[in-house]
Amino acid sequence: MNNSRLHLHPLHGRGASANPKNRFEAVHYEAVGETLADEAECSPRTQFLPDSSKSIIATNDSPDIPFDCSINPYRGCEHGCAYCYARPTHEYLGLSAGLDFETRILVKHDAPALLRAALMAKSWQPKNIAFSGVTDCYQPIERKLRLTRQCLQVLQEFKNPASFVTKNALIARDLDVLRDMAAWGGMRVFISITTLDSQLTRILEPRTSVPARRLWAVEQLANAGVPVGVMVAPVIPAITDHEMLGIMKAARDAGAISAGYVALRLPHGMKELFESLLEQHFPDRREKVLNRVREMHGGELYRSTFGNRQRGEGEFADQFSQMFKLGCERFGLNTHLPPLNCSLFRRPLAEGEQLPLF
Repeated sequence: MNNSRLHLHPLHGRGASANPKNRFEAVHYEAVGETLADEAECSPRTQFLPDSSKSIIATNDSPDIPFDCSINPYRGCEHGCAYCYARPTHEYLGLSAGLDFETRILVKHDAPALLRAALMAKSWQPKNIAFSGVTDCYQPIERKLRLTRQCLQVLQEFKNPASFVTKNALIARDLDVLRDMAAWGGMRVFISITTLDSQLTRILEPRTSVPARRLWAVEQLANAGVPVGVMVAPVIPAITDHEMLGIMKAARDAGAISAGYVALRLPHGMKELFESLLEQHFPDRREKVLNRVREMHGGELYRSTFGNRQRGEGEFADQFSQMFKLGCERFGLNTHLPPLNCSLFRRPLAEGEQLPLF
C-alpha cells in the first residue's frame, strides 16, 4: 500500500484522516483523484450500529493486564485517539483501524441485561470487572445511551466490585453509584491524562475531555470518597514525555493517590496511522519520535512480547521508569489503591423465589 494515501489533510475532530488497509481483507477501497480531495475536506459522520453479542464479560489471561474480566459496551471509540492501541481490533469486524474505528461504533444495547444474566449464573464467582479494557466506556454516545451507567447499577445491586479507566469527565455523572460502591470497597477509578496542553489534546485525542475537565473529574471522585489514581498514558517520546511529572503533580493536587503509566505502542496498522499524524502535525520531529519508539522495542515500532510491550526496554524506557518513580515519591502517588471487596456479593431473588427459612 502506498503510505502517501494516508498523508491527507487532518480532518476536524478526527484522530485519523484515512482508512488504512485491513490486514485480514484481500480487497481494499482507496479514494483517488477528486474523490480523495473531496473526502479530505470533511469529516464523516459517526454511525452507531447494533452489536448482537450474546455475552458481555470478556476474559483474558495476559500477565500484562491487572484484571481478567472486563466489559466494553462499545466497540470502536469516537474519542478518536490517534495513538489508540485498540484500533486494530476493528479489523476483526472487517473494518479499518483508521476512520472506521472512530466513526463506525458498534453498540451493545443488551449489555445491562447480559451482565445481569451472567451474574445470576451460579457459575459466576465475584471478582473485579474492569470497564474500558479495550475502548472507553464513557465515550460521547454514553451521555445519551447510558449503557455504562446501567451496567454499573447492575453491579451495585449485586455488590460486585468494578474498576474504571477513562479519559472522559462524563464519569462524574455517575458519582451517586460510584460513591455508594466505594463505601463498601467495591470501586476504584483511574483517569487517563496524556498531556496538560489542551491544543495538543485536540490533535492527539480530539473528542476526549480537555485536561482541565479530567482533573476536575479526579477532584470530584476524590471528594466523593472514590479511590482515584492517574494513568499517564501513553507517554509519547519527544511529544509528551516531558510532561510526566507535571501531570502527576496536577493529579495529586486534584486528589489522586496513585499513578501508573504506559509507553506508546503501535501494533499493526497503527504504525501507518501514527506516521501520518506525525507527518501532518510534527514533521520536524517525525524521525526523532519514530526512532525513539524503535529503540524501546528492539528496533521495531512494536513488539508484542509480554512483560515489556507496555513499558519497552532500553535507555528511553529506563528514563521513563526513573521519572515515574521520582514522581511517585515526590508527589506521594506510590500508594496502591485499596483491594476490592468481593465478600458482599449477593444475587437478588428471582421472581417467585423465597428466602430459605434456615
